[in-house]
Amino acid sequence: MEVFALVGPLYRRVQRKVEQDAPIQGLSVGVRAVLDLLREYGPMTVPQMGRAQALSRQFVQRMVNDAAAQHLVETFPNPAHQRSSLIRLTDDGRAAITAVTTRERALLRHVGGDLTDADITACLRVLGRMLELFDDVDVN
Repeated sequence: MEVFALVGPLYRRVQRKVEQDAPIQGLSVGVRAVLDLLREYGPMTVPQMGRAQALSRQFVQRMVNDAAAQHLVETFPNPAHQRSSLIRLTDDGRAAITAVTTRERALLRHVGGDLTDADITACLRVLGRMLELFDDVDVN
């Protein structure tokens, strides 16, 4: 329970920091999440992105629409499903998410302190297991 008590405020503070810095990059937290997913996994459908981030398909669609209006993503036909297009980064989108993540990594380097690689690995393992606990939660 102590981990959950820390993760919520941490997430909200990080989200707020990203929103405060958004004018620098012109990205909302939602658009940033879409761009980051596409950078990490390549072209995806809106439903795939929603499942990956535990967000509703409708919310992800709005973020994709915002990103497309800024020419950060583009759609193209999905050979596996005629009605669900694939979304991919444009060159501008790749440049935008690279700039954002570079800035965020520089900020997060200050967290390190006396944390070891083993500490980080253990934290990731614990949070991953906690996330798995709620795999069955429907976000739509």
